[in-house]
Amino acid sequence: MTSETVAENPSQIYTITTLARPRDPNVKKGTVSPKIVIDGQMHEMTPSPLGKDIYEYDFHMPPGRSEAIYYILVNYTVVNGGDVTPREDYTEKRWLKVINRMVYTLDVLRAPIGARVAIVGRGFTPQDVVYLDSTPARTVFEGANAVSFMVPALPPGKNYAVTLNNGTASQPVGTFRVDSIAITVAPSALTLRSGERATLFFTLGSQAPAGGQLIDVSTDVPKSVIMPEVIVPAGATSVSVTVQGNQPGSGSLFVSGTGSGELSVPVTVSPR
Repeated sequence: MTSETVAENPSQIYTITTLARPRDPNVKKGTVSPKIVIDGQMHEMTPSPLGKDIYEYDFHMPPGRSEAIYYILVNYTVVNGGDVTPREDYTEKRWLKVINRMVYTLDVLRAPIGARVAIVGRGFTPQDVVYLDSTPARTVFEGANAVSFMVPALPPGKNYAVTLNNGTASQPVGTFRVDSIAITVAPSALTLRSGERATLFFTLGSQAPAGGQLIDVSTDVPKSVIMPEVIVPAGATSVSVTVQGNQPGSGSLFVSGTGSGELSVPVTVSPR
Protein backbone atom coordinates (compact mmCIF):
# COMPACT_ATOMS: atom_id res chain seq x y z
CA MET A 1 0.00 0.00 0.00
CA THR A 2 3.07 2.27 0.00
CA SER A 3 4.05 4.27 -3.07
CA GLU A 4 7.46 3.55 -4.58
CA THR A 5 8.41 7.22 -4.18
CA VAL A 6 7.84 9.19 -0.98
CA ALA A 7 8.58 12.79 -0.09
CA GLU A 8 11.59 13.42 2.13
CA ASN A 9 10.83 14.35 5.72
CA PRO A 10 13.14 15.74 8.44
CA SER A 11 12.76 12.63 10.63
CA GLN A 12 13.92 10.32 7.83
CA ILE A 13 11.27 7.81 9.03
CA TYR A 14 9.02 6.28 6.38
CA THR A 15 5.98 4.13 7.14
CA ILE A 16 5.55 1.06 4.93
CA THR A 17 1.99 -0.26 4.95
CA THR A 18 0.50 -3.53 3.71
CA LEU A 19 -2.93 -5.17 3.55
CA ALA A 20 -2.47 -8.80 4.73
CA ARG A 21 -5.65 -10.75 4.04
CA PRO A 22 -5.10 -14.35 2.86
CA ARG A 23 -7.72 -15.52 0.35
CA ASP A 24 -8.09 -18.99 1.88
CA PRO A 25 -11.41 -19.06 3.84
CA ASN A 26 -9.99 -21.59 6.32
CA VAL A 27 -7.35 -19.30 7.80
CA LYS A 28 -7.21 -19.69 11.56
CA LYS A 29 -8.15 -16.46 13.27
CA GLY A 30 -5.25 -14.65 14.92
CA THR A 31 -2.51 -16.52 13.05
CA VAL A 32 -1.79 -13.93 10.32
CA SER A 33 1.70 -12.55 10.99
CA PRO A 34 3.13 -10.09 8.43
CA LYS A 35 6.84 -9.30 8.42
CA ILE A 36 8.94 -7.01 6.31
CA VAL A 37 12.35 -7.95 4.97
CA ILE A 38 14.27 -4.75 4.24
CA ASP A 39 18.00 -4.31 3.80
CA GLY A 40 18.26 -8.07 4.34
CA GLN A 41 16.77 -7.90 7.84
CA MET A 42 13.37 -9.17 8.98
CA HIS A 43 11.09 -7.06 11.17
CA GLU A 44 7.62 -7.65 12.61
CA MET A 45 4.85 -5.40 11.26
CA THR A 46 2.28 -4.03 13.70
CA PRO A 47 -1.47 -3.49 13.26
CA SER A 48 -2.22 -0.12 11.69
CA PRO A 49 -4.90 2.33 12.88
CA LEU A 50 -5.92 2.65 9.22
CA GLY A 51 -8.17 -0.41 9.43
CA LYS A 52 -8.65 -4.16 9.72
CA ASP A 53 -5.94 -6.43 8.25
CA ILE A 54 -3.64 -3.44 7.62
CA TYR A 55 -0.14 -3.56 9.09
CA GLU A 56 2.75 -1.11 9.10
CA TYR A 57 6.43 -0.72 9.82
CA ASP A 58 8.41 2.50 10.40
CA PHE A 59 11.67 2.31 8.48
CA HIS A 60 14.51 4.63 9.50
CA MET A 61 16.40 5.49 6.31
CA PRO A 62 20.16 5.32 7.07
CA PRO A 63 22.13 8.57 6.73
CA GLY A 64 23.30 9.24 3.20
CA ARG A 65 20.74 6.85 1.71
CA SER A 66 17.67 7.71 -0.36
CA GLU A 67 16.34 4.26 -1.29
CA ALA A 68 15.86 0.73 -0.04
CA ILE A 69 14.55 -2.63 -1.33
CA TYR A 70 12.05 -4.70 0.62
CA TYR A 71 9.41 -7.39 0.41
CA ILE A 72 6.55 -8.49 2.66
CA LEU A 73 6.39 -12.01 4.12
CA VAL A 74 3.11 -13.28 5.64
CA ASN A 75 2.87 -16.41 7.81
CA TYR A 76 -0.53 -17.89 8.75
CA THR A 77 -2.22 -21.17 9.62
CA VAL A 78 -4.95 -22.97 7.66
CA VAL A 79 -7.33 -25.41 9.37
CA ASN A 80 -9.08 -27.83 7.02
CA GLY A 81 -11.02 -30.56 8.86
CA GLY A 82 -8.50 -32.05 11.25
CA ASP A 83 -5.49 -30.81 9.30
CA VAL A 84 -3.57 -27.80 10.55
CA THR A 85 -1.18 -26.45 7.92
CA PRO A 86 1.24 -23.55 8.25
CA ARG A 87 1.43 -21.33 5.17
CA GLU A 88 3.70 -18.60 3.92
CA ASP A 89 3.13 -15.99 1.20
CA TYR A 90 5.39 -13.18 0.06
CA THR A 91 5.36 -10.25 -2.33
CA GLU A 92 7.77 -9.39 -5.09
CA LYS A 93 10.65 -7.07 -4.24
CA ARG A 94 9.71 -3.40 -4.09
CA TRP A 95 11.60 -0.12 -4.01
CA LEU A 96 11.25 2.67 -1.48
CA LYS A 97 12.70 5.85 -2.97
CA VAL A 98 12.92 9.12 -1.06
CA ILE A 99 12.82 12.23 -3.20
CA ASN A 100 13.29 15.85 -2.19
CA ARG A 101 11.62 17.09 -5.39
CA MET A 102 7.89 16.64 -5.73
CA VAL A 103 5.10 18.40 -7.59
CA TYR A 104 1.85 18.61 -5.65
CA THR A 105 -0.56 20.69 -7.72
CA LEU A 106 -1.33 23.48 -10.17
CA ASP A 107 -3.17 26.31 -8.44
CA VAL A 108 -5.68 26.41 -11.35
CA LEU A 109 -6.51 23.94 -14.11
CA ARG A 110 -7.36 26.47 -16.82
CA ALA A 111 -6.56 30.11 -17.60
CA PRO A 112 -6.31 32.45 -20.58
CA ILE A 113 -3.17 33.03 -22.58
CA GLY A 114 -0.80 35.29 -20.65
CA ALA A 115 -2.17 34.47 -17.20
CA ARG A 116 0.30 33.66 -14.44
CA VAL A 117 -0.19 30.18 -12.97
CA ALA A 118 1.55 28.73 -9.90
CA ILE A 119 2.83 25.20 -9.33
CA VAL A 120 3.24 24.17 -5.70
CA GLY A 121 5.62 21.45 -4.55
CA ARG A 122 9.13 21.08 -3.18
CA GLY A 123 12.69 20.89 -4.43
CA PHE A 124 12.29 23.44 -7.25
CA THR A 125 15.37 25.18 -8.69
CA PRO A 126 16.03 28.27 -10.85
CA GLN A 127 16.81 25.90 -13.75
CA ASP A 128 13.23 24.59 -13.92
CA VAL A 129 11.24 25.32 -17.08
CA VAL A 130 7.53 24.59 -17.49
CA TYR A 131 6.37 23.05 -20.76
CA LEU A 132 2.84 22.80 -22.16
CA ASP A 133 3.19 19.79 -24.43
CA SER A 134 6.43 20.68 -26.25
CA THR A 135 6.12 24.47 -25.86
CA PRO A 136 8.26 26.11 -23.16
CA ALA A 137 6.51 28.71 -21.02
CA ARG A 138 8.07 31.74 -19.41
CA THR A 139 8.91 30.32 -15.97
CA VAL A 140 9.54 32.25 -12.74
CA PHE A 141 11.36 30.63 -9.81
CA GLU A 142 9.43 31.69 -6.71
CA GLY A 143 11.41 29.52 -4.27
CA ALA A 144 12.07 25.90 -3.38
CA ASN A 145 8.33 25.30 -2.89
CA ALA A 146 6.82 27.11 -5.86
CA VAL A 147 7.35 28.14 -9.47
CA SER A 148 4.97 30.02 -11.74
CA PHE A 149 4.58 30.31 -15.49
CA MET A 150 2.88 32.55 -18.01
CA VAL A 151 0.43 30.66 -20.21
CA PRO A 152 2.05 30.75 -23.68
CA ALA A 153 0.26 31.77 -26.88
CA LEU A 154 -1.03 28.33 -27.83
CA PRO A 155 -4.25 27.54 -29.71
CA PRO A 156 -7.00 28.14 -27.10
CA GLY A 157 -9.81 25.75 -26.27
CA LYS A 158 -7.46 22.77 -25.92
CA ASN A 159 -5.93 20.73 -23.09
CA TYR A 160 -2.16 20.49 -22.77
CA ALA A 161 0.10 18.24 -20.71
CA VAL A 162 2.15 20.30 -18.24
CA THR A 163 5.64 19.09 -17.36
CA LEU A 164 8.49 20.53 -15.33
CA ASN A 165 11.98 20.14 -16.77
CA ASN A 166 15.22 20.93 -14.92
CA GLY A 167 17.50 20.19 -17.87
CA THR A 168 18.12 16.57 -16.95
CA ALA A 169 14.70 15.14 -16.10
CA SER A 170 11.08 15.90 -16.90
CA GLN A 171 8.32 15.51 -14.30
CA PRO A 172 4.59 15.44 -15.12
CA VAL A 173 2.49 18.07 -13.37
CA GLY A 174 -1.02 17.65 -14.78
CA THR A 175 -3.37 18.71 -17.55
CA PHE A 176 -4.09 22.35 -18.25
CA ARG A 177 -6.67 24.02 -20.50
CA VAL A 178 -5.78 27.19 -22.39
CA ASP A 179 -8.59 29.70 -22.80
CA SER A 180 -8.86 32.67 -25.13
CA ILE A 181 -9.09 36.29 -24.00
CA ALA A 182 -10.93 39.31 -25.40
CA ILE A 183 -8.55 42.24 -26.06
CA THR A 184 -9.02 45.62 -27.66
CA VAL A 185 -6.19 47.99 -28.52
CA ALA A 186 -6.41 51.76 -29.01
CA PRO A 187 -5.48 53.59 -31.08
CA SER A 188 -5.82 51.19 -34.00
CA ALA A 189 -2.68 52.59 -35.71
CA LEU A 190 0.44 54.54 -34.75
CA THR A 191 2.35 57.17 -36.71
CA LEU A 192 5.51 58.41 -35.01
CA ARG A 193 8.72 60.26 -35.68
CA SER A 194 12.04 58.92 -34.42
CA GLY A 195 12.21 59.64 -30.69
CA GLU A 196 8.52 60.56 -30.46
CA ARG A 197 6.31 58.79 -27.91
CA ALA A 198 2.67 57.73 -27.91
CA THR A 199 0.38 55.90 -25.49
CA LEU A 200 -1.18 52.57 -26.38
CA PHE A 201 -4.16 51.27 -24.38
CA PHE A 202 -4.90 47.55 -23.93
CA THR A 203 -8.32 46.56 -22.56
CA LEU A 204 -9.49 43.09 -21.49
CA GLY A 205 -13.03 41.76 -21.61
CA SER A 206 -12.76 40.76 -17.93
CA GLN A 207 -10.56 41.40 -14.91
CA ALA A 208 -6.99 40.15 -15.03
CA PRO A 209 -6.43 37.04 -12.87
CA ALA A 210 -4.23 36.83 -9.78
CA GLY A 211 -0.63 37.42 -10.78
CA GLY A 212 -1.66 39.69 -13.66
CA GLN A 213 -2.32 39.13 -17.36
CA LEU A 214 0.64 39.15 -19.73
CA ILE A 215 -0.34 40.25 -23.26
CA ASP A 216 1.87 38.76 -25.94
CA VAL A 217 2.92 41.59 -28.26
CA SER A 218 5.44 41.14 -31.06
CA THR A 219 6.49 43.22 -34.08
CA ASP A 220 8.01 42.76 -37.51
CA VAL A 221 9.97 46.03 -37.13
CA PRO A 222 11.85 45.57 -33.84
CA LYS A 223 14.41 48.29 -34.71
CA SER A 224 11.66 50.85 -35.25
CA VAL A 225 9.64 50.41 -32.06
CA ILE A 226 10.64 50.60 -28.39
CA MET A 227 8.01 49.48 -25.89
CA PRO A 228 7.87 47.70 -22.51
CA GLU A 229 6.27 44.39 -21.68
CA VAL A 230 2.48 44.61 -21.47
CA ILE A 231 1.01 43.26 -18.20
CA VAL A 232 -2.48 44.10 -16.96
CA PRO A 233 -2.34 44.14 -13.12
CA ALA A 234 -4.39 41.60 -11.18
CA GLY A 235 -8.01 42.72 -10.84
CA ALA A 236 -7.65 45.45 -13.50
CA THR A 237 -9.20 45.43 -16.97
CA SER A 238 -6.80 47.73 -18.80
CA VAL A 239 -3.27 49.07 -18.92
CA SER A 240 -1.48 51.77 -20.88
CA VAL A 241 2.09 51.57 -22.20
CA THR A 242 4.35 54.10 -23.84
CA VAL A 243 5.56 53.32 -27.35
CA GLN A 244 8.58 55.19 -28.70
CA GLY A 245 9.62 55.50 -32.33
CA ASN A 246 13.21 54.54 -33.04
CA GLN A 247 14.64 53.89 -36.51
CA PRO A 248 12.47 54.84 -39.51
CA GLY A 249 10.38 52.00 -40.88
CA SER A 250 6.86 50.63 -41.18
CA GLY A 251 5.25 47.43 -40.01
CA SER A 252 2.86 46.26 -37.29
CA LEU A 253 2.47 45.30 -33.68
CA PHE A 254 0.89 41.85 -33.34
CA VAL A 255 -1.23 40.85 -30.33
CA SER A 256 -1.50 37.06 -29.99
CA GLY A 257 -3.75 34.79 -27.95
CA THR A 258 -7.10 36.48 -28.42
CA GLY A 259 -8.83 33.34 -29.66
CA SER A 260 -10.22 35.22 -32.66
CA GLY A 261 -7.06 35.52 -34.68
CA GLU A 262 -4.16 37.90 -34.27
CA LEU A 263 -4.78 41.61 -33.72
CA SER A 264 -2.46 43.95 -35.60
CA VAL A 265 -1.71 47.63 -35.07
CA PRO A 266 0.00 49.28 -38.07
CA VAL A 267 3.06 51.33 -37.09
CA THR A 268 4.91 53.91 -39.17
CA VAL A 269 8.07 55.64 -37.94
CA SER A 270 9.43 58.50 -40.02
CA PRO A 271 12.71 60.42 -39.66
CA ARG A 272 12.76 63.19 -37.09
